[in-house]
Amino acid sequence: MNFYKEAKSLVKVNIRDYGMYIALFVIMLTFSIMTDGLFMSSRNISNLLDATGYIAVLAVGMTLVIVIRHIDLSVGFAAGFLGAIAAILLTDMGVPFYLTIPIILVIGIVVGLFSGVLVASIGIPSFVASLAGMLIFRGALLRVTEKSGTIIIRDENFNAIGNGFIPSIAKVNGLNVLSLIVGVCIILLYIYSEFSKRNSKIKYNFEVVSNRIFALKVVFVSAIIAYITWILAGYNGFSWTVIIMLLVVVIYHFLTTKTVLGRHIYAVGSNPEAAHLSGINVKKITYIVFGSMGMLSALSGILFTARLQSATTTAGTLFELDAIAAAYVGGVSAAGGVGKVTGSIIGAIVMASLSSGMNLLGVGISYQYMIRGAVLAAAVIFDVMTRKQRS
Repeated sequence: MNFYKEAKSLVKVNIRDYGMYIALFVIMLTFSIMTDGLFMSSRNISNLLDATGYIAVLAVGMTLVIVIRHIDLSVGFAAGFLGAIAAILLTDMGVPFYLTIPIILVIGIVVGLFSGVLVASIGIPSFVASLAGMLIFRGALLRVTEKSGTIIIRDENFNAIGNGFIPSIAKVNGLNVLSLIVGVCIILLYIYSEFSKRNSKIKYNFEVVSNRIFALKVVFVSAIIAYITWILAGYNGFSWTVIIMLLVVVIYHFLTTKTVLGRHIYAVGSNPEAAHLSGINVKKITYIVFGSMGMLSALSGILFTARLQSATTTAGTLFELDAIAAAYVGGVSAAGGVGKVTGSIIGAIVMASLSSGMNLLGVGISYQYMIRGAVLAAAVIFDVMTRKQRS
């Protein structure tokens, strides 16, 4: 009984962190039952994660933008435009892919810094500044693709970023060994992170859950990672898109939780005035966050363009709304100062799972939009209610 009470109390206290995982589990279980297991097939899970990649990358950057109490509506068409520039460099100018990618990422940083200057230095509201950017990039995308409407990319190395899979060093019972190794590394990294966080709390006399609850959590999450790894290893293994997405999550999770920069970002989001009075350069933090958002927009554009193997006039349409939805579903607070990059990834997978499951069930696109909108509204209502309870 004590174990049950403790588990119930743990979920109640940390409902913001655990709610998204519970929702994802329920969605996957429901669609798996309704599709007779087709939803959890190797092919569908692989396609689902690949389709999530370019939105998940945007959602990571958008989470930090919302954390500091701003918004960026330009990221969708910025991604589409930068993807088109990558296509032009590869096809018309003959620039090799290993030079094209860093060039596009640097351009993305410059684009993001420009938005940061408008917001932080000139004082234009981020909504207006990014709306202007959205219109500019929409026009720029139409301009660079106006000749043919579509720029076909024939560089196999570049296209592999969006469609390729990590090589298989060997196969055991039809399973990709290298993908299994990657999965084991992810599990070990997760376990190390959890133990490190727990030991740090104990060191500074913070309250921690019992050993039984802690062990249950670690085993449960590790089992889910292992199951997804096994599913993917039985198909083509981890795609390069998923590997890039995981690297972005690991890097940004480290930056936001283990560095001074991360603490300053959340301090600015919690109370900009207090952060300024405590010596934090709020303008500098705003530049960094928007510059980061621009770079991730460029990476998203690269992933999407490589996935399509072409640049199109419609690339980037509604990307920003999907990224914002993923961030909110993932637990970021509309009031700023609260949100995790790991949550944004889960949020992106939740939204992608809804679309994938409804497609398998043959749900009309009109109903899909309405259901996804209802989920987003529910996530924001949940945020407001939990903040009221805490206050």
